[in-house]
Amino acid sequence: MSDILVTGATGGLGQAVVENLLKTVSPGDIAVLVRDPAKAADLQARGITVKQGDYNDYASLVAAFQGVDKLFLVSSNDIPNRVSQHTNAVHAAKEAGVQHIVYTSFQRKTEDGSSAAWPIAEAHLLTEKLLKESGLTYTILKNALYLDVLPLFMGPVLDTGTIYLPAGEGKVPYASRADMGAAGAAVLTGTGHENQSYDLSNDTSYSFHDIARILSDLSGKPIQYVSPTAEEFGTALTGAGVPAEAIQMTAGFCAAIAQGEFDFPGTTLEKLLGRKPETAEHFLKATYQL
Repeated sequence: MSDILVTGATGGLGQAVVENLLKTVSPGDIAVLVRDPAKAADLQARGITVKQGDYNDYASLVAAFQGVDKLFLVSSNDIPNRVSQHTNAVHAAKEAGVQHIVYTSFQRKTEDGSSAAWPIAEAHLLTEKLLKESGLTYTILKNALYLDVLPLFMGPVLDTGTIYLPAGEGKVPYASRADMGAAGAAVLTGTGHENQSYDLSNDTSYSFHDIARILSDLSGKPIQYVSPTAEEFGTALTGAGVPAEAIQMTAGFCAAIAQGEFDFPGTTLEKLLGRKPETAEHFLKATYQL
């Protein structure tokens, strides 16, 4: 029997949760769910139980969740099929006798479909509703945008000297994926988190003007922030050969940032970690080796 099972364990967040669990939990009490067990051979070698399962395969989930007390349910990255996949996972957990699901959702201001992030938001909101109606004990982690997305959004900013994103004056209390993983492990191993929803974010919000200033100070190079219209952004990136799907995803997030959709700084993450979360300055310095 494995008391805790982590899904998405070969992804960034799942890996971070597992690594933090191993600081206080015996490997024999941890299991992971993966589509391809070969990719988790390193975890198996450390004494962690590796179970094969797929969010699209209900029977595989029921089998994998047998004997599990707490399930860390990492949200699917298959946007079109998210709702059905999460429904499979929640129903399978209930059938298998799982006692507690910790679900990774996201911070948001609006829930009425008006946000530019609605294509991402909808499945999370439906999953939260499903959990609350399931009869299972749950904890919902409403994660801020990761610091880790900044390099993806900005591209080779130290070479270009420009952050070119249609995010306006919007601010976000970005937090690192590593800290989110540590917080997830703290919830799994702690007490008092039953049927709670937590906003997990840094205590400081940053605009891209702020990010440009930080990068300028760290690198000694002048970095500017330019906020084009969504149309200008799409045209420029299409001309640079960026795939349409990537442009649409980035533009959608930036439009939501401009709307203030994710601007919820707070101290809950700090309380779960028992320390200050990683700052934007520290993350950018380490990422760009400055």
